[in-house]
Amino acid sequence: MDSAVELDLRHLIFERLAELTTEQGIVTRAQLESLQAGGATHRLIDQSRGIRNPKNMAATLSIVSSPDGPYTDQHVSDSLFAYDYRAGSTDGDNRKMRRAHELGLPIILLRKIETGIYVPIFPAYVVADDIANRRFMIALDESLLSVADPLRLKPIERVYAERAMKQRLHQPEFRGRIMLAYEQRCTVCTLKHGKLLDAAHIIGDDKPHGVPSVDNGLSLCKIHHAAYDANLLGISPDYVVRINSELMAEVDGPMLQHGLKEMDGRGLTLPRRRADQPSKNRLAERFDEFKAAG
Repeated sequence: MDSAVELDLRHLIFERLAELTTEQGIVTRAQLESLQAGGATHRLIDQSRGIRNPKNMAATLSIVSSPDGPYTDQHVSDSLFAYDYRAGSTDGDNRKMRRAHELGLPIILLRKIETGIYVPIFPAYVVADDIANRRFMIALDESLLSVADPLRLKPIERVYAERAMKQRLHQPEFRGRIMLAYEQRCTVCTLKHGKLLDAAHIIGDDKPHGVPSVDNGLSLCKIHHAAYDANLLGISPDYVVRINSELMAEVDGPMLQHGLKEMDGRGLTLPRRRADQPSKNRLAERFDEFKAAG
């Protein structure tokens, strides 16, 4: 397949993946095995290997990063994602990864978060073939294709790469885990339209302890997320919603009445698994901020 044609096909696949992840936060193995794009069905994940090299494509289409796999590719080095060679030969499955590097073709990084559940990160780019350490270096921003030495980033390049890593790897993965835990619904109002749902931090990620863990997150619709960030809506450590007193005294249209004021005193709809439920200590710390703001 001509590389320009292949690039167009990849973009069609990316568009469909974006639709799925916007709605669900995650994709299932079944969806990856038979994704419909461009009037055809495409397998985006291999049956038994962590790398997908379609016969009709010149380069690798996707790679899987699994926390329980035999490789160390979940580690990040120099602000880039390091993906280990497939065991054995330095060639074989690795050949098409090199072609992705040579042709500058974008690939999909599939982050496995549970059995059969993935967060797709795309587009990702192979920016270096680190033969000495038997690994490829993956960047999450196209601009890093042009850096002089991806294995030795300059300080300003490292800062940029770290920002891209946060925005394009850690944030989507955090959202995927939250959406899965809360079954694609707002914990406050139970709205189930994924495109209108966000993964909100309890303790903000601008703080050292604002980690991207499920117990430091909430699934919130966009109106309740905005209200939570503005401390117009608070959540007590016993999982009860509280609305700012001044807001409660206001008289406005139906959105204020039904969307916010009627939420006061409402209990959260929590994840089924206790381990996924929001930390009461984190909620208490954030609730103190809410009370101070009110």
